Amino acid sequence: MSTANTHTHTSHLAHHFQNLEHQFAAAKLGIWLFLCTEILMFGGLFVGYVIYHGIYQEMFAEGAKHLDWHLGAINTVVLLLSSFTMATGVHFAQKNESSRSLLALGATVICGLIFMIIKYFEYTHKFHLGLEPGRFFHFQGAEHSNLALYFSFYFLMTGLHGVHVLVGLGLIIWVMFRTRCGDFDANYYTAVECVGLFWHLVDLIWIYLFPLLYLVG
Repeated sequence: MSTANTHTHTSHLAHHFQNLEHQFAAAKLGIWLFLCTEILMFGGLFVGYVIYHGIYQEMFAEGAKHLDWHLGAINTVVLLLSSFTMATGVHFAQKNESSRSLLALGATVICGLIFMIIKYFEYTHKFHLGLEPGRFFHFQGAEHSNLALYFSFYFLMTGLHGVHVLVGLGLIIWVMFRTRCGDFDANYYTAVECVGLFWHLVDLIWIYLFPLLYLVG
């Protein structure tokens, strides 16, 4: 290994770690612990959903009828594709193929933007109809008096998920910038892999949200 490469690899090593392998293992453990807290947060929402769905089954079925499952299915396919492109980007980063990694990460960003654009049109349509959460609900054709509860769950769960998508997109763009600057190679790609794990969790959560909210009826 040349002196220049040794200096580059060492520059990524924080002083309190023994080597890059030790630093990578610590970062992976840290991101997994963080992802566990994310699962617990969404898990609380899922538990609340299951409880109220058991009490108001017909109301939840009515709420699902106001959602376009076709758009939900498209978004599901888009996020599944984005998981593949994200994994591909990590793979190319590990192989020290920066240009291919950039292309794969860019495709992931495009998928994420498509997802958010579709959610924007879904949200604006709901707002137009008055299908809003809680006390903002003013839809006139509701069969069940508690229909606002369903849309409270819908906007809370999908809105929180949407925030995670936006955060994930920001992180991917940051990783792309660092990749373009040559910060990653076959010996150091910790940030790429950690961001990839976060993105996979975001995709996984949507896989649960789609059937719970769109196909419950």
